[in-house]
Amino acid sequence: MKLVGSSQCPYDAEPMVRIRRRIARISALVGSAVILGACAFTGSDPDQPLTTFEPSGPFAREIDDLFWLVFWIATAVFVLVMGGLVVILFAFRDRNKDGQKEPKQLHGNAKLEVLWTVIPALILAGIAVPTVSSVFNLTECGPDAMEIEVIGHQWWFEYYYPDYGIETANVMVMPEDQEVCALMTSDDVLHNFWIPALNGKRYLIPGQTTNLRLQADDPGEYWGHCAEFCGLSHSLMRARVQVVTDAEFEAWAAAQQEPAVWPAEGEPGYEGAQVFLNKGCIQCHTVNTDSEDGPAPLPREAFNGPDLTHFASRNTFAGAILPEQGESYEASLKRWLADPPEVKPGSFMPNLALTEQEIDALIVWLETNE
Repeated sequence: MKLVGSSQCPYDAEPMVRIRRRIARISALVGSAVILGACAFTGSDPDQPLTTFEPSGPFAREIDDLFWLVFWIATAVFVLVMGGLVVILFAFRDRNKDGQKEPKQLHGNAKLEVLWTVIPALILAGIAVPTVSSVFNLTECGPDAMEIEVIGHQWWFEYYYPDYGIETANVMVMPEDQEVCALMTSDDVLHNFWIPALNGKRYLIPGQTTNLRLQADDPGEYWGHCAEFCGLSHSLMRARVQVVTDAEFEAWAAAQQEPAVWPAEGEPGYEGAQVFLNKGCIQCHTVNTDSEDGPAPLPREAFNGPDLTHFASRNTFAGAILPEQGESYEASLKRWLADPPEVKPGSFMPNLALTEQEIDALIVWLETNE
């Protein structure tokens, strides 16, 4: 029987200690998993990781050079400080001996105090000068840059070429060795346009215009992502930049400027075009065609879905998340049209309850819009 006020514990505390240790270990493991997960690949093609350490253009290279400059300066400072600390710990450790050497007191030594004030100031200046220079250089676009308007939507990017009158989505096409001035804004919430191989991140702000300098050394496909949480399907808001030669870009631009061919009755795609007209798709999507049977084009500020005029010329859709790795283009398109909110939660493109026959007809029509 335990007495009141007894110093003995009325229960065994050891199990509680073990439980706390187990919780601590599990928490550490979960935290490590979250941190490692944040470093995982976020694209759909393992050959196109989102990494800033493989710059493919002058602006990305300028950021990379600045990073490594700051990194090696910080590394040198760390090594010197830690090295000095190790020397002090061993040279002046307590040995419990008579006549032990005491460290010389330096308080009030004006020369040393000036020295360790001047040295950090010089280090900071050495970092600040190239940093400020790069910030100013990356802020203003060059006078010969090609302008491309980038509009962020939940959850896809729209691209408009004012010099060509071209409107497209998901895939930005630009010529190699040509500076592009991306003039960016948002149609709804805060977004962040990030093509790591070509430049850093820049916000897309509703009601404001920001700019980003882009340029690629070689033709290829460069992946990007929205880098600001913008809603339920933020993780599914991707982007791609397709860099081509000057001749290929001019050919692409000329093809994009042509109106879509609206199929006549009996021609391939006619049934799908009728599904497009009759299922409410024209409320959000536009198709520029010179046919009187086609839909009236919507003004740019009116529609809230991608322009489908040259849909088949793009190699990706649904915010650049489809087709997924290992999935055919047609299978991805069929899955998307069957139930968009299932593929992209919160999608503003509703489930129209299309039949399989209607979906197949739509796919045939979309594939004619080159």
